[in-house]
Amino acid sequence: MTDTATDTWRRLRQQDPAGEDTVLLDGFHALKHALRFGADVRLAVTADVKETLALAGELAPDLTDRLAGLLAEIPETDLGTLVPRLHPTRVAALAARPPRGANLAALRARPRPAPVVVLEDPRNLGNIGAVIRLAAGFGATGVVTTGPADPWHPSAVRGAAGLHYATAVERLALADLPPGPLYALDPTGDDIRGLTLPDDALLAFGTERHGLSPALRTRANHLVALPMRPQVSSYNLATSVAMTLFHWGGPHAV
Repeated sequence: MTDTATDTWRRLRQQDPAGEDTVLLDGFHALKHALRFGADVRLAVTADVKETLALAGELAPDLTDRLAGLLAEIPETDLGTLVPRLHPTRVAALAARPPRGANLAALRARPRPAPVVVLEDPRNLGNIGAVIRLAAGFGATGVVTTGPADPWHPSAVRGAAGLHYATAVERLALADLPPGPLYALDPTGDDIRGLTLPDDALLAFGTERHGLSPALRTRANHLVALPMRPQVSSYNLATSVAMTLFHWGGPHAV
């Protein structure tokens, strides 16, 4: 008996329950970006192939033919059991996850054409995804996280709209950060408006709650402050990254 797409999905998930080898692409936009940036998509499903191809014709005509050959249609009731929080586009896919360390060569290359964003012990998976989306949009070399949160977690991939495949994403120990001058964001630092951020910089951001750890602060070559109105305590992490990358990348942005 030939497996249905639902059976194949369940088998792939059972073989990799921790998500070490496969990535959930939740929604049309995540699938679109993953395909554009070279992801190995193992299975893509939708509740309505015709509807999804019409959406592709509107938003991603470059992918319409590929999607026509890739998408499998399954009942929406089945799709809802496969993806707990189904995206409104009713599309999902499973793609190969790059092996751990696969992006280290790009992150450690010298000279680098663009900075690496470093997130110290981030806790909010949505924030991680938003930062990866920003890094991809600005053409940053990549995003490195420290701490226990997996930057390839489905919630982070959803927040990044599948753009993990458009930049280098790795989780590393603080001692294993890529080479390069480290510019750490801190309210006590020098105003960013008076600085030039080099292309091979590490742009480091502390935890959402506590900011930079003493270890990262000590390692930093430069402390950098974003302009902020008095009595405003902080910016959202993704907002801080966006401001910093914009300051670096105005003339460089892709």
